[in-house]
Formats: sequence, C-alpha cells, structure tokens
Amino acid sequence: MKSVIKKTPWYIAGLHFECVQCGWCCSGPGEGYIWVTRPEIEFIADFLKISVEQLRQEYLKRAGLRTTIIEHPGTKDCIFLNHGLRGLHGGQKRCLIYPVRPSQCRAWPFWSDNLTDPNAWNKAAQKCHGINHGRLYTCDEIEKIKRSKKWWRDAEQTNGSSEK
Repeated sequence: MKSVIKKTPWYIAGLHFECVQCGWCCSGPGEGYIWVTRPEIEFIADFLKISVEQLRQEYLKRAGLRTTIIEHPGTKDCIFLNHGLRGLHGGQKRCLIYPVRPSQCRAWPFWSDNLTDPNAWNKAAQKCHGINHGRLYTCDEIEKIKRSKKWWRDAEQTNGSSEK
C-alpha cells in the first residue's frame, strides 16, 4: 500500500492581505468568468430587489453548464463594479453587491492560480496592492477560504440561524 505524503504549502507561514478596494480583482482588460451558484443568484436578486428571472436576463449568462455574471462589454469589468467618482468613496471602486458577492469573489486573492508558488503570488501583487500588506492570514485560514463554497452557511451560523 502506498502512503500518501501531503505536500506542505509554500505559504505555511501565512500570507499578508488587506483589500484596498482598488477593484483590480473585478476589472478587465482580460475576459473571465465570475461563477455564481443557484443560492448565490437568489441572494443577489433579493439584495437588488429584483426577480431571479430579471437578474438572469440582465446580469447573468450561461457558459456551458454554469452561470457567470456578465462583464461590461468595453472594459471587461464585472458589471457590478461601481467606479467611484473623485470625492465619492475617495475614488475607490466599489462592488455593488458586496454583502452577497459570490464565493469566487470572497476567496480573492487566495485563488489556486495565485497560490501555485511565490512567483504567482507576487505576480498578482503587482496589480493588487493589498497583497503582501495588512493582515496576516494563517495557512489554515487560507485553506478554509479556498474550501468555502457556501459562505451563507457560515453567515447563518454566525447569526444563530440554520435556515437554507
């Protein structure tokens, strides 16, 4: 019988990150996907006070068997990224659905592509100025963030509710 040796992540000592609300993680110019699940779609629709059908028609599209939030056609920015005006929010970009943002967004910058090795992490840091600054996330916290696909369950436990 083979024994499985689990490789220790290169970030075993943890990584620093603090969001500076630059909006880079939500911005083009590259086209991508912002995957959303059925429960997340319902949360977003409720938050925006529109029907799920209206959300699907105006802000989502199918990509194979999955659903993604659409991007602005010109900039490839997430359609929910609000570009703050100078003086309003200090010129910072804001997510219009931040309280109900999808799991993919919540996991930034701890995406697998960014955690392959220190070079990938530092490449992401060239564009995201919150990487390598601010709070230290332990390796265990990073692994939990990476695995967390149903964020609403954590929120319900925190609020003492067990519905949904």
